Amino acid sequence: MSAVESVRWSADGSAVDIIDQRLLPGTLVRRALRTADEVCEAIRTLAVRGAPAIGVTGAMGLVVALAPHVDEERERFLAHADELGERIARVRPTAVNLSWAVGRIRRRARETTGDARVVLEALRREATSILDEDREMCRRIGEHGLALLGDGARVLTHCNAGALATGGIGTALAPVYLAAERGRRVAVFADETRPLLQGSRLTAWELAQAGIDVTVLADNMAASLMREGSVDLVIVGADRIAANGDVANKIGTYPLALAARHHGIPFYVAAPWSTVDPATPTGDAIEIEHRSGDELGRGSEAPVSPRDVAVYNPAFDVTPAALVTAFVTDRGVLRPPYRFDDAGHAGGSPG
Repeated sequence: MSAVESVRWSADGSAVDIIDQRLLPGTLVRRALRTADEVCEAIRTLAVRGAPAIGVTGAMGLVVALAPHVDEERERFLAHADELGERIARVRPTAVNLSWAVGRIRRRARETTGDARVVLEALRREATSILDEDREMCRRIGEHGLALLGDGARVLTHCNAGALATGGIGTALAPVYLAAERGRRVAVFADETRPLLQGSRLTAWELAQAGIDVTVLADNMAASLMREGSVDLVIVGADRIAANGDVANKIGTYPLALAARHHGIPFYVAAPWSTVDPATPTGDAIEIEHRSGDELGRGSEAPVSPRDVAVYNPAFDVTPAALVTAFVTDRGVLRPPYRFDDAGHAGGSPG
């Protein structure tokens, strides 16, 4: 069993090498990102997606975008770091990992003494650390979540929170990968995830590549599957976790949590600590990205809605903390009551 590698340095280190997820599952193509424009375009158009993966890509992308400025005077180089960093961080506002990772690179730039060349090398090391930490984080989430999956577990997930969404083996899928690695039988039901079908295009593809049993279902079939008694637990990822435990994740997560609560099925959120935003008090304060109406109304060869009809297409929804059974993080499994603070602690009970 092996997971795909969604983001990495190019062989010569001059570019960020990503899998173009827009072309999956039909074609596996890797792209090299060398400029801020290319990095922003890749993140905006979902060539790379998933909160941890876009954070890693943003950090590494800022480094490669600064390479042409390496011979400039220090303060001018730092000004470019701020300007390009702000551009990259603004591309997708809901996922906190992007601004977190880019902000970390910008802080390292200011803290490093020496000329632009010295600073750039320090930034490359910092971005590499972010990538390495992401891989280790995924593994820890998998280890902590492994106890939730018994032999024969049937897991329902939404969108893609696997290897394609991170620098490692994923967040929501990390326990699944480790369970399979250790010989446990595990089956995954993947919501197709309208309107961009990240579940059917990405989750199903990467699990099939790893030889893990996966079945795709339409989003509106999930509650019926639960009613049949075919689901043991739900695990999803997160793009932002508010201080009170409210969770922003791919649109469709909230009704899944409601259905799980009604059917008495545990609903788990798996995410790295960097997804926690203690500066956001509740889910009401999370900025929800709205995407082009064409994604919904013109997503296939023939239009699926009249051209003159308005389209409501939020990319995310907010699931109240009260519907979350537990958070599976790289620091452990946390159970309610949830209270994430600025000191990096949570009020949830370890379990």
